[in-house]
Amino acid sequence: MSQNHCSVSVRQNLLRFKGLLRSAFPKLIASGLLSCAALSAQAAYPEQTITLVAPFPAGGAADVIARLLAKELSDKLGKSVVVENKSGAGSTIGATYVANAKPDGYTILLGSNSTFVLNPALMEKMPYDASVAFDPIAKIGTLGLALIVNPNVPAKSVAELVALIKANPDKYSYGSYGNGTTSNFAGALFNHFTGLKVPHIPYKGSAPAMNDLIGGQIPIAYDTILATTPQARNGRVRPLAVTGLQRSALLPNVPTMDELGYKGYEAVAWQAIVGPKGLPKDVKERLQKALSDVIADPAVKERMQQTGFDVFWNPMSDWPQAIRAEIVEARKIAAQANIKVD
Repeated sequence: MSQNHCSVSVRQNLLRFKGLLRSAFPKLIASGLLSCAALSAQAAYPEQTITLVAPFPAGGAADVIARLLAKELSDKLGKSVVVENKSGAGSTIGATYVANAKPDGYTILLGSNSTFVLNPALMEKMPYDASVAFDPIAKIGTLGLALIVNPNVPAKSVAELVALIKANPDKYSYGSYGNGTTSNFAGALFNHFTGLKVPHIPYKGSAPAMNDLIGGQIPIAYDTILATTPQARNGRVRPLAVTGLQRSALLPNVPTMDELGYKGYEAVAWQAIVGPKGLPKDVKERLQKALSDVIADPAVKERMQQTGFDVFWNPMSDWPQAIRAEIVEARKIAAQANIKVD
């Protein structure tokens, strides 16, 4: 091959290479810019308003907690966090909405053991699998309940109430704020621990149950400490025990069922904030950090305790296993007490 022919080949190859570079360079630049933009978008979370779905009606204890958290999270995250009530079907409507939302951190849920455990334990068909449909941000505390009686009931203690029911087995029933709710389970556990068979009267919410208790239509009820405290202070109801393992700051003189000798009795509504399955790691960590800072604030913790909320922090790294185990336990209690949902 001649030297001139080699020179021509080299020049042609160089020209082809330069042509390839010219055609590829804009694509490389665009790709790099897109990558940088994606990284920038992730790092900037949150860039828009975050919706905290409360799957219960406005005004209840869980709704009060949701609104308190939304305000504090807004300050920590630098973007508005707004509460959206999506109640109905025992909280499954709101939970389903979040389970189906885009997992970008802009739609999150404040749910409870009713949402993630009791409903799956009691409902034949669920629109979501609670153990895998959500990414847990953290379990943040419990809402305790109280065993309360109408003031005309001649019992000043749980022991006296048990004796009274045994002496008059057909006279007493208990009200709850719904079939399959924590208050229903609280009454079922009372029957289990005492060996009694107090009939259950379900209501569609806390307010109608409390109204009938105050009016004397029912003698006994289980309701949240938040709903109980003002009525107890006014003498409209008499609390005999709280259903958590610790006494409540709002009702410090009211004993727990556990300390009265019913060891292991616990019926509380734990609360957790979750997102749809598939939250980006950095978004989840940002939410966890903000939420952790909020509930570690002594002033915030005190305000939450004033709603009857016992604060703690659990990121629930074992969420699928823990939820499945609680569902199994709830099904056992439901079967023993014949608890069913409408």
